[in-house]
Amino acid sequence: MKILFAASEAVPYVKTGGLGDVAYALPCELAGRNDMEVCVILPYYKSIKDNRDSNIEYVMHFDMPLAWRNTYVGIFKARNEEKNIIYYFIDNDYYFGDRGSIYGEYDDGERFTFFSKAILECIQHIGFYPDIIHCNDWQTALVPLYYRAFFEHHDGYQNIKTMFTIHNIEYQGKVPNEFLSEVIGVSEYWRDAVSYDGCINFMKSAVLLADKVTTVSETYSHEIRHAYFAHGLESVLRQNEYKLVGITNGIDPEIYNPVTDKCLYTNFGCGELKKKYENKRYLQQKLELPVRDDTPVIGMITRLVSHKGLDLVKFIGEEMLSRDLQFVVVGTGDREFEDFFKWLAYTHGDKIAVRIAFDPVLANQIYAGADLFLMPSKSEPCGLSQLIAMRYGTIPIVRETGGLVDTVPAYNPETGEGRGFTFKSYNAHDMLGAIDHACHLYHDLPQRKKLIKNIMNYDSSWKQSADRYLDVYYHM
Repeated sequence: MKILFAASEAVPYVKTGGLGDVAYALPCELAGRNDMEVCVILPYYKSIKDNRDSNIEYVMHFDMPLAWRNTYVGIFKARNEEKNIIYYFIDNDYYFGDRGSIYGEYDDGERFTFFSKAILECIQHIGFYPDIIHCNDWQTALVPLYYRAFFEHHDGYQNIKTMFTIHNIEYQGKVPNEFLSEVIGVSEYWRDAVSYDGCINFMKSAVLLADKVTTVSETYSHEIRHAYFAHGLESVLRQNEYKLVGITNGIDPEIYNPVTDKCLYTNFGCGELKKKYENKRYLQQKLELPVRDDTPVIGMITRLVSHKGLDLVKFIGEEMLSRDLQFVVVGTGDREFEDFFKWLAYTHGDKIAVRIAFDPVLANQIYAGADLFLMPSKSEPCGLSQLIAMRYGTIPIVRETGGLVDTVPAYNPETGEGRGFTFKSYNAHDMLGAIDHACHLYHDLPQRKKLIKNIMNYDSSWKQSADRYLDVYYHM
């Protein structure tokens, strides 16, 4: 089976969030299976072009019509021999090569319209006719539309199926109505398929036209059929729920491995609690917190935005810090929350350390050095941080939503079952109650050791998830 995995980002070339991890780890897991050929296709961003260590080679170029304009499309490629994957890169300096940022440009809609059509055009030039094109999020959501409108009857294209995975339904690719003729360049016949709520909606078209739609956790696949989570698309998803499947993400156990992670002060394996304490002391020293073994350190690595539960933390911040605990926060985001955490660090410097930054090294040191990990999200399609935290023996505290409830069943002190502490209602004091229960466990060393061993032994790899994707591919 041949899979073309289309995404706007993928490790090791470019990453801004969880999609970058998924677009690396899932293809790698699939490529390791018998009778699987996997290629990944990405935009050829300036950051990739400027990286001289990328080992990327030119393949060819051609011209492609995009509505009324004629556009240059270059194809470059790199081969990962170890993982048996070929990466293809769609080149166009105007859309990608001369841009300083990955997202957030004024013409992102046009940029990723170009990318979506170029994905299909380049198939005939590289000679890789896939059985499945696996599209991810709004940036590749027009692939099913272009396939239906222009390509499905071309030689070599007839049997291709399209899958669309929703990683975050909040970002849908909304553009003005004139975009259909001016940029996308398909006939009025397709207007109903791409129009929704007074505009063109890329994601809506993919949900309607793809052969299969998946989300990144089982619970999220049910949540997004309701208005609270769907950001307006609930009726479209309910109408197409017959092809909607939830498959929970995994993480790459080679990348996130406390035994080999070079970012850590000292490496450790399951059961080596003394070495984990060494990482905790190092973290406290590095962040200028009192070095204490007898107080729990709670870590939080997040975008500082409301839907990550930061308004809950803001509401009970001072009350939480009245407890005997330490709190470590790393991330960037909205000015409101950045300023709040800076003020909290200024007024409670012996209790909280804050770094307003994107710092992958410090993030891994927090995963390893913290005792507890807080994720109080309002919504969380899957979440990777709770999986990474458990891999490093750090007990999660999560709200019961999306992938968080799928991967972190509530700890039962009577039976010892479960993998963390949870709360259901989006309520600040419910969250504080879960924090209090987790801190109480911290002082029960025998029970804490059992729980840490349990979460570090939890299989959060891509193996089971890749098995489910394969089942869906073969079904398609």
